[in-house]
Amino acid sequence: MTIGTGGVTGVYYPAGQAIATMVNAQQDTYHIKASAEATGGSVYNINAVLSGDLDFGIAQSDRGHQAWHGLADWEGDPQTRLRSVFSLHPEIVTLVAAEDSGIRELDDLRGKRVNIGNPGSGHRGNATDALRTAGIDPETDLSAQSLKAADAPKMLQDGRIDAFFYTVGHPNGAINEATAGKRTVRFVPITGMGQLLQEAPYYSTATIPVAKYPRVANTNDVESIGMVTTFLTSDAVSEEAVYSLTKEVVSQIDEFRTLHPALESLTPAGMLEGLTAPIHPGAERCFRELGLLP
Repeated sequence: MTIGTGGVTGVYYPAGQAIATMVNAQQDTYHIKASAEATGGSVYNINAVLSGDLDFGIAQSDRGHQAWHGLADWEGDPQTRLRSVFSLHPEIVTLVAAEDSGIRELDDLRGKRVNIGNPGSGHRGNATDALRTAGIDPETDLSAQSLKAADAPKMLQDGRIDAFFYTVGHPNGAINEATAGKRTVRFVPITGMGQLLQEAPYYSTATIPVAKYPRVANTNDVESIGMVTTFLTSDAVSEEAVYSLTKEVVSQIDEFRTLHPALESLTPAGMLEGLTAPIHPGAERCFRELGLLP
């Protein structure tokens, strides 16, 4: 079984690696060998799962919602074979800006060099949502860059961009790299998103914990928006395979939570929150055995 994750500096990659390790430790029981690979992120993972190139993929809940309903990258083409397995951790749309850029709010991004994320990534879609809700056209109102998240901190520190968006669980290695360099940076609030919150049910308000980043310019936690991360598959993957994987993660959830601070609040019940595609029968069977589903 193959698991699509994301960039190596995010939470997706270590989470996927850990899930693969858990399953592989039980090869004699399940007769399954799993591997996790770094990918371009949410959109890539969903498409690869649906095409059969991946068995499982990690994706933001907004992208799962859009795929299932035939929106955004899947406009007019609902992906009805998509299935949810469980959710993992909250992700926050994070806007990091150089202190010397003068960017203090979304409107200050006009005319600036801003990385909105690589095509096919969830954070590119989130950046576009936030910008358009704020009345900013990413194609005409700013110099939009299409870097991968892992490349943005160095570009910011080198003075080649002024700010970047990254939707991620905190704390995060790439964000820490950005805040720890010689060029002082700050988190920019993403507020005034009432219309977006009303139109897109997968979004909710969120807060970036600045205490996780001692060298950031902000002194108080920063308001933003966010969603949850989901672990997805397709209806082509067997019930037994999905059941086995889900059972291993749930049975070792205490160890799984120690992998990354973003996962520390995960609970079996919480793994059913924010799912946007129908739950796979294999996962449903596992959660039913735990008494979490009727």
